[in-house]
Amino acid sequence: MKFYSFWRSLASFRVRIALNIKNIVPDEIVEVDLLKGVQREAAYKKVNPQMLLPALIDGDGPILFQSVAIMEYLDETHPQPPLLPRDPRGRARVRALALINAADSHPLMVPRVRNFMEHELKLDEAAREKWIKHWIGEGLAAMEGHLSRDKETGKFAHGDAVTMADICVATQVTGAGFFKVDVTPYPTVMRIATSCMELAPFAKAHPLKQPGAPASLSH
Repeated sequence: MKFYSFWRSLASFRVRIALNIKNIVPDEIVEVDLLKGVQREAAYKKVNPQMLLPALIDGDGPILFQSVAIMEYLDETHPQPPLLPRDPRGRARVRALALINAADSHPLMVPRVRNFMEHELKLDEAAREKWIKHWIGEGLAAMEGHLSRDKETGKFAHGDAVTMADICVATQVTGAGFFKVDVTPYPTVMRIATSCMELAPFAKAHPLKQPGAPASLSH
């Protein structure tokens, strides 16, 4: 198994957590430095034409991409412990909670978006930060609304066992910390994220604990 990753990638963070939960250790981890634009080089474009992280090669067959799809693949090929509930409605709820982060909020603040705002739209740093904080906050608010309302919420996002939703909650909160977003309006989200980050598979996967990461980060 070959895993294309970068310490700064929150999408890679999601997959690292899933790998840790499943006790899967990739044979090779390939660093794709997003800050240096390595994802746009021809070699990586052959791996993932979208030029995004993460990507996963597992034996023969097509290269896997998109963090949610990779997590579901890992769950199907390594069923224990499960990342999705058994019942269809529960599975739908967990997927929906995960997608608030992975599909709606996080994609609006990734490097390619920030670079476009800076170089094409000529937005200054203050405007870019306002955009990023707004969309992180929107994602956190949406998660808080669902998690604080639904009786299915337990110790974690869905009951008392970790699911894919918790992976996305924890990574959303980590991203909020990088950009100094005020998280006090989201007590349920923070309770769950804190519980998650106390678990070894989450803590070990934290971006700042990866090779090449700085000691601290504000952006």
